[in-house]
Amino acid sequence: MQVWKDYQEQNKDRFLNELLDLLRIPSVSARSEHKEDMLKCAESVKQRLLEAGADKVTIYPTPGHPVVYGEKIIDATKPTVLVYGHYDVQPADPLNLWHNDPFNPVIKDGKIYARGACDDKGQFYMHVKALETMVKTNTLPVNIKFLIEGEEEVGSINLGKFLEDQKELLKADVILISDTAMLSMENPSIDVGVRGLTYIEVEVTGPNRDLHSGVYGGAVANPITILAKLIASLHDENNHITIPGFYDDVVECSDAERKQLAIAPYSEVEYKNDLGVNALWGEKSFSTNERTGIRPTLEVNGIWGGYTGEGAKTVLPSKAYAKISCRLVPNQTTAKTEKLLIDHLQKIAPDYIQLKASVHHGGDPYMTPVNSVEYKAAAKAIEATFGKAPIPVRGGGSIPITALFESVLGLKTVFMGFGLDSDNLHSPNEKYDIFNFYKGIETIPYFHKFYDEMK
Repeated sequence: MQVWKDYQEQNKDRFLNELLDLLRIPSVSARSEHKEDMLKCAESVKQRLLEAGADKVTIYPTPGHPVVYGEKIIDATKPTVLVYGHYDVQPADPLNLWHNDPFNPVIKDGKIYARGACDDKGQFYMHVKALETMVKTNTLPVNIKFLIEGEEEVGSINLGKFLEDQKELLKADVILISDTAMLSMENPSIDVGVRGLTYIEVEVTGPNRDLHSGVYGGAVANPITILAKLIASLHDENNHITIPGFYDDVVECSDAERKQLAIAPYSEVEYKNDLGVNALWGEKSFSTNERTGIRPTLEVNGIWGGYTGEGAKTVLPSKAYAKISCRLVPNQTTAKTEKLLIDHLQKIAPDYIQLKASVHHGGDPYMTPVNSVEYKAAAKAIEATFGKAPIPVRGGGSIPITALFESVLGLKTVFMGFGLDSDNLHSPNEKYDIFNFYKGIETIPYFHKFYDEMK
């Protein structure tokens, strides 16, 4: 609608400056020293929602970081869309790899460089400005509720109880999330699903203390060596995961969906050049897009032990550690995968070490039915602003709370992400294209319009 476009054009500089202010708040949920920053960010989100036209905004405390809830109810007979996002961000480490202060956003070549620029401040803030656009132009077609949490990056550990306690408050017809990516702005796409996640930490203990590697080396098992061997055994020569039963519940992708994935634009040369690698790696008989979307994975996210300081220290360490995660696909579950992984590691651990494993967090995979009203409304909205129908793809990342939304609130989720896979999420120099930010604000009102008409 022209009235939306006119309003957004008149206010685009303010929209951008407001986002930059939000990005300056170091709302790192994983670090206790940022507790006050988390509260400051929650207050800022509340203020922006009120300014955008929300009638009611409340900050709800949790045992961890607070949840911000807002609403604009125009008519009880109208559909209600619940927008989910998160204001917390990942730690910015390692700081020396950033080209700028991660919490002092810099704009370069049309891109915003800052921690949280895309994940998820830039993306959830599009919805705040879309609300403002519709309220200020008197064109809001549905009721909108906002649930912006502060613990997504640490597993949404308190959100489940909040959902249970606030079922009445959160009553809606659909959940709308922008925390995913598109193939490109030239080839828009919609994630029809996200993978689940299992995340554990392993501790391997050998001798009861660090030992002199000359005196004891060759006579006592080195925990780092043993842990490396255990990890290496988790994939076979075809990069297939070797844990018994790991694939038992995997729903194999249909030939039709694999053909759909195959038409998605992809250049292996560009992919390798972007990552600075000479060759790609993955499960045999599957393409890159399939490996990152329709197949489960097992990855080592960190491994350490022994002496890692400057210079040399000839030590045979007492302990070694690793963090291991699995991405899951339908119908795998976090609980079952955790057990399979931990039981397998315990079984194959040799007698000369002790192995302990603890669970960090996780979440089950989620799929949006492509024949649903919410998916069709999102696809139609993207087509309205991009001029072409979006390609349905599966996202490789995880949004653990989507399965929780369905089990607790009984609501389906639709994903409308405007990020790119190259936006360096969770990495140094995270970025978000200003074009994408504005395109999201332009597109989101169409979702509400078409959802109202189709509902």
